[in-house]
Amino acid sequence: MNVIVSNKNQMLLENLGIDVIKEMNGEFDVDEIIATFQNFFYQRMILDITAIKDYRNINNLQKLSISLDMSKVILLLDGTNDTMNPVFLSNLVSMGIYNFTKNVEGIQYLYNTPNTYRDVAQFHSLNSSLSGSQPEQPNPQARYIAPVVTNSESDSDFYGTRIIGVKNVTKQSGASSLVYMMKNELGKNYDVVAIEVDKTDFVYFKDKSLVSTITSEIGTVINKYKNKDIILVDINNSLVAEGFCQDVLYLVEPTIIKLQKLMTLNAAALHNLKNKKIILNQSLLSSNDVANFEYEARIKVFYNLPPLNERDKNIPELNNLLIKLGFTKQKSNT
Repeated sequence: MNVIVSNKNQMLLENLGIDVIKEMNGEFDVDEIIATFQNFFYQRMILDITAIKDYRNINNLQKLSISLDMSKVILLLDGTNDTMNPVFLSNLVSMGIYNFTKNVEGIQYLYNTPNTYRDVAQFHSLNSSLSGSQPEQPNPQARYIAPVVTNSESDSDFYGTRIIGVKNVTKQSGASSLVYMMKNELGKNYDVVAIEVDKTDFVYFKDKSLVSTITSEIGTVINKYKNKDIILVDINNSLVAEGFCQDVLYLVEPTIIKLQKLMTLNAAALHNLKNKKIILNQSLLSSNDVANFEYEARIKVFYNLPPLNERDKNIPELNNLLIKLGFTKQKSNT
C-alpha cells in the first residue's frame, strides 16, 4: 500500500490508480511528516514538494533524507526554477534522493522503475554545493528523470577500473577491517586503493595509503584513482558511494543478538538482500548451519567468512573469497 502527501498538486495526484492506505493534504512542517511516517509501513510515498513547509530550504529535505527511506519516496517537484535548477537537483542526488519528477508520467515511471545513482548521475555536480558553480541545465521538456546509461555501457568501461564496495548490514560487522585486509591481499598482485566514506576508522590502522573522504567528495576521489586496478570502498551509510560501486559485499554477522537487533529495526532487512552478494562475516557457522540460515532467511549466501587475523601476512580464507570474486593470483596484463 502507498501514501500520498499533497498540497498544491492534490488534484493531480488523486487519479494515479494506485492503492493508497493514507493521505495527507496541506502544508506540513518537515518534522511532522517524519513523525507520521518514520515508523509507518508503506510501499511508496508520493510526496508533493509543496506540502513541505519551506521546501526551498534544502536543509528541510536533508532532514527527510536522514529520517526516511528515500528509495521508497517519489518526490514531485513544482516545475519552477526553485526546484528544477541544477544546484537544487545536484543537492537532491547528494542526499540520496534519486526519484524526483515534475509530472504524473514521471511518477508512474518511477513507481515501477525506481532510479539508482547512475540514473541521475547526470544531475550531480560534486562541486555545485560548495562553489556555487552550475552544471549543465537539464532539459526542461523532459517528462521524467530517466536513466542515462544504456545496457551496452558496462561498469568497467565507464570507470576504467573495478570498484567494490563493502557495507555492514548488521551493526559493526567488520567492513573497515575487511576492506583493509582485502587491500593488503589484493595489493600483492594489483594496484589497489582503499577508501572509507563519512568515517575516520582507517586512522587506527596507521596506514597512510588508506583514504578517508565524505559523501560529497566521493566522486572526485574515485576519479583521482581511476587508473588503479581496484578501488575498495567502505560504504558505511553513503548511498552515493554505493551507487559508484560495480559490486557490493553486504556483511552479515550471523550471531543471534546481531540478527535479532537487525530484524527488530527492519523486519525486511534480509529479504531486501535477495540476489545480492551476502557475506557471513566473522562467522562460526558450519556448512549445515549456513544451509539452515539460507532456508530460514530465503536468501543465498555468497560466502561464509570466519573470523580473520588482520595482522596475518597470508589469509587463505580471504584469498578464497577474492578468487570467488573473480581475481586471479597473478595481475592481468590485458
